[in-house]
Amino acid sequence: MKERVFFKTFGCRTNIYDTELLKGYVRDFELTNDAKEASIVVVNSCTVTNGADSGLKSYLHALQKEGKRVILTGCAAVSRGREFLDGGKIFGVLGAGEKARLNDFLKAKHKFYALGDLNFIDKDIVKDYENHTKAFVKIQEGCDYACAYCIIPAVRGKSRSVREENVLEQVKILVQNGYSELVLTGTNIGSYGLKEGTSLGRLLQKMGQIQGLRRIRLGSLEPAQIDESFREILDEAWLERHLHIALQHSSERMLRIMRRRSHTENDLRLFESLRAKGFALGTDFIVAHPGESEEIWQEALENFKALRLTHLHAFIFSPRAKTPSALMKNTISGAVAKERLHTLRQIVRENNRDFRARNKIPLEILIESEKNGFYEGYDQFFNKMRIKSERDLSKQWLVLEDYDLRAEFNEARA
Repeated sequence: MKERVFFKTFGCRTNIYDTELLKGYVRDFELTNDAKEASIVVVNSCTVTNGADSGLKSYLHALQKEGKRVILTGCAAVSRGREFLDGGKIFGVLGAGEKARLNDFLKAKHKFYALGDLNFIDKDIVKDYENHTKAFVKIQEGCDYACAYCIIPAVRGKSRSVREENVLEQVKILVQNGYSELVLTGTNIGSYGLKEGTSLGRLLQKMGQIQGLRRIRLGSLEPAQIDESFREILDEAWLERHLHIALQHSSERMLRIMRRRSHTENDLRLFESLRAKGFALGTDFIVAHPGESEEIWQEALENFKALRLTHLHAFIFSPRAKTPSALMKNTISGAVAKERLHTLRQIVRENNRDFRARNKIPLEILIESEKNGFYEGYDQFFNKMRIKSERDLSKQWLVLEDYDLRAEFNEARA
């Protein structure tokens, strides 16, 4: 009987893609969706915050107690792999550039540390996603930015892009395999193709011409990456009407402390122009970064309200080892940080409900799951819809005109 392997994924959409790619390299073992059945666990890790590190450490400790053989890959393999290996928490460390050799490492008789380098770009593609109604397409890897707080360039490397013809071929295969909604992902997708003389906007223009593709969702973009080629596709029906543009803060002084490339005045103009086109808008926001004085916070809060965001991924600053921010003084107390985080979330929660109330238009939903007697999916504005139905709606597209507003989602019968 073949040994069984279980995959555990932490973190972002890019890791979801990488896990599916890793599964495709397993030949001499049996995959299982039940960790209890597995003798080997491959952990695809995240290290973007202290919380991510803490969750990973707890999970590894639990696996160690169960006697599992653990292979660590993903971002934390670079930042903490040696520590976990030497501490006896794991059996092996597999760098992202070594993914294609996974089957051999699963057969290893001795502990190993195989990080490889950070210049790789995946040559293989994912053609199918188990238990997913939408598919992920990784178009890019790494980041050339040098934000003061961020460890990601150190663990993902410099920005490099998947060849355009390879991306388009993957999209065609996924559409043929029944996936009509795609999510483009990567470390910094807005930098796609810049070193090759092209851009994300040009790639999207070509993707949009593929028959059978109904909706394209995008990962996080940087403000400066909304260039002319991207603006040309803003009215296309296949582009989701929600954009996530990573600002990280809304105070000009804090952006300089963070070593960001954007400027608040430009950000406000950009968001105003996108709102005018009917987009729901989200952002990342780091609360309580060193130097976030009360004066800076009040400036940020005023600008934040003007952004009129409908979605938010906000978190409290976590010092990452060997980053400039980790060495900065003027830290903010935990109580103040939590209060500021709550304030931002409450503003966006109210904005989102107001947006849904104002945009009572037909909503297009792809059913993704069934929970507690309701089918669930997301509309073109990336707002959740819960649907009560006697019919089997699994993986269907629905256009709903009659629905009710709830505090954090819409609800309908079909």
